[in-house]
Amino acid sequence: MEIISEGKNFVLVKEEDLHEVLKVLEKYFPYAIKFHQTIRTYLNDKIWQFHFYISKTWPEDPICLHFPGCTYTPYNKIYESVGIFCPPDQLDKMSMIEREDILFNWTEPIYMNFTHVGIMNKMDSIFRTKVNGQLVGRIYGDIYVHECPSELELELEPLPNNEATIQHLKLANVKDIHDLYPARDIESAELFEKLMDQLPGFGVFSKSNDELAAWSLQSYYGGMFSMQTKPEFRRKGYGIQLAQALTKLVIQRGYVPFVVIRPENEASRGLYTKLGFRKAFESVRGTFKPYIYNVEDDKENEENQNQDSNCDREKKNC
Repeated sequence: MEIISEGKNFVLVKEEDLHEVLKVLEKYFPYAIKFHQTIRTYLNDKIWQFHFYISKTWPEDPICLHFPGCTYTPYNKIYESVGIFCPPDQLDKMSMIEREDILFNWTEPIYMNFTHVGIMNKMDSIFRTKVNGQLVGRIYGDIYVHECPSELELELEPLPNNEATIQHLKLANVKDIHDLYPARDIESAELFEKLMDQLPGFGVFSKSNDELAAWSLQSYYGGMFSMQTKPEFRRKGYGIQLAQALTKLVIQRGYVPFVVIRPENEASRGLYTKLGFRKAFESVRGTFKPYIYNVEDDKENEENQNQDSNCDREKKNC
C-alpha cells in the first residue's frame, strides 16, 4: 500500500527527524511515554514498520500519530489502526484529527491499542459526530510507570533449585506465548518472533519437562508486555521474579519501564507496586465502528467522558 506523505493536518516524519520529535514528547511525560518509546524502539531495533506523523503546526500543536497502531487487524491495512498522542490538557486540539479526511477513512473501522482515556473519549465523540459511530469492545488498562528505583532492589526468595529456572526466551516459545497473550486479536504471532529475536525477554521453565510456565518480554512500544503465567503455575512467586529481572534489563537498555495493568488485576498491581511502579494514567483499547451509534448508549458515553476528571497522575512518595 502506498504511504501517504501528507494529510490535511499532518505530515509524515522523515526517519532522521524522529529524534527531534522525541525531545518534544519528553516534555509531556508520563502521558507521552508509550508514543515516545515506540519511536525509540523503532529507531533502535526496527521491530515493526511504523509510519509517524506530526501536526503541520508542530510543536505548537503537539499531536502525533503512527500507522499502523497495532500489528494485527482483520485486513492488515496500514491505515486501519492508529496510535495517537495528544496532551491530556490540550484535548481541544483533537479537532485537527476530526478534520483529517486523508489519513483516516471514517467510513471503516479503526483499531486502537491502549491509549489515554481522554483521547479515546474524544475519538468516540468524533466518530459519533462524523459517521454515527462509536467505540466498541472497550477494555481498560492502567499505565504503571517505574518511578522508585530503590524498590526494584527488593530481595526475593530464589526459585527452588529442583523446581524451575529463569532463562531467556527462544523462538521455539512463540506459540506458547502468543496463545497466552490476552491481546492476540491485535498483535500478530509474527511480531512475537521478531521481539524474541531482537528484544529481551525471560521465561520461567519447569525443570521436570522444560515447559514454559510464565513469561515477560519487552515490547515494540518500549514497555513490557503483560506478564503471563499458566494457571497451574500460579502462586509460586514466578511473576515477581520475571518482572524484577526484565525491569532491570529494560532500564539497562535505556528505556523507562512501564506496564499496562487491567484495573481488576489486583495481583499484578500489587506485584509491580512492590517493584517501584506507580499508576500514571488510565487508558482504553477498542475498535471505533461507524454507523452503529444508539442513543440509548448516551448515559454510558457520558460516564466515560467524565472519567477524564479522574485521569490525573497519582502522586506517591517513593
